[in-house]
Amino acid sequence: MSVRTGLVSVTFRQLPADDVVEVAAKAGLAAIEWGGDVHVPLGNLVTAKRVKALSEVHGLQIAAYGSYLRAGSVDREEMRSAVATAVALGAPRIRVWAGNVGTAQAGVGDRMAVTRGLAELADVAAASGIEIALEFHRNTLTDEVDSTITLLLDVGAPNLKTYWQPPVDLDDAECLQQLEALMPWLSTVHVFSWWPSNTRLPLAARASLWRPVLDRLAAEPREINALLEFVADDSPEQLAKDAAELHSWV
Repeated sequence: MSVRTGLVSVTFRQLPADDVVEVAAKAGLAAIEWGGDVHVPLGNLVTAKRVKALSEVHGLQIAAYGSYLRAGSVDREEMRSAVATAVALGAPRIRVWAGNVGTAQAGVGDRMAVTRGLAELADVAAASGIEIALEFHRNTLTDEVDSTITLLLDVGAPNLKTYWQPPVDLDDAECLQQLEALMPWLSTVHVFSWWPSNTRLPLAARASLWRPVLDRLAAEPREINALLEFVADDSPEQLAKDAAELHSWV
């Protein structure tokens, strides 16, 4: 199946949505994940519909609604609001975060709250045919693979999936092991080139990681998103170069 390339809109928080779609379309990307912090605020259905129309005019598909909901501390009203926003945006999935604490720091109560919260989110979203996907991120319960898989299995909802992105300073081989372990639940990969720590480099600087990652994604029988994020200097020009590189590998 194919790898669908795209952009995470928070890469250009400083630009209005009108400019973000132009940058993405000009770079030849196919899809956008719209962020819930600046471009499509939670519950703002008028903006969501406008951004959907804007994306369509530029031939861009909606990969996801990138929410900042933290499972375990979200009330039902916020859940419904997120689903309504995703529906208005035409997003097939909502990205959420697995709580506020990392695996090593989490107590039993933290894990139970996040598991319960994810089950409820998945349930509310399922009624509208929408997927819930976990951000793979430090300082949450998806900061490592075993904890992420435990959450996915404990919730057991067919519409609960996960993202993956390379953890800071993790070497290529370990990154590929993580990707392989999460593959049964994987919907989307956030693509960026940081090294060392959070120093932003052109995407080409981590070809040794991204080429095998994209080859592995392409081997799956379903479509998986590869969405560019965090470009060097927040530069639209750099995005165009990174997108060209990404397309050459895909």
